[in-house]
Amino acid sequence: MGKQKKTKKYATMKRMISLRDQRINEKDRAKPRKKIKEDTSAIKEREVTKYPSCLFFQYNTQLGPPYHILVDTNFINFSIKAKLDIVQSMMDCLYAKCIPCITDCVMAEIEKLGKKYRVALRIAKDPRFERLPCTHKGTYADDCLVQRVTQHKCYIIATVDRDLKRRIRKIPGVPIMYISNHRYNIERMPDDYGAPRF
Repeated sequence: MGKQKKTKKYATMKRMISLRDQRINEKDRAKPRKKIKEDTSAIKEREVTKYPSCLFFQYNTQLGPPYHILVDTNFINFSIKAKLDIVQSMMDCLYAKCIPCITDCVMAEIEKLGKKYRVALRIAKDPRFERLPCTHKGTYADDCLVQRVTQHKCYIIATVDRDLKRRIRKIPGVPIMYISNHRYNIERMPDDYGAPRF
């Protein structure tokens, strides 16, 4: 008769003794934990996230004509492709005076694109566009726009970039302007303006 094969038990572990066990030398033994009694009479403090005073739930009370619209690089490029005059189309969308704003980061991004986008650069240097200086390091426009919108809730963001839209949707009270069907449209606007959707 042959030997019976013993199957190894799956996922077996060596049993270890606890560090508080009596068999361990007293100097190596872990000290027992002392329970700290909570003072029930003490005032409990908890951190509550601060929301800007301009928001009434999701409604942004700081938005109102004339609208300040932060323009992204690709928004200018797509407007040129769709043959839309930026300022006029914004006014058609919101039925009010609009001031397009361009940050230094967006300007630097357009300049980096080279000769192919010189029309976009000429549009960006239009005197009707308001220039906003940037104090931070680097020229990554998306971070700059998100940071500016988080600090000041008085802007509308104009972009076609999906990732930027996704990031801005997480910030309450900031409307997004985008291009669809050769016209400007707006989402998350309190008084729902915008070109009629067909």
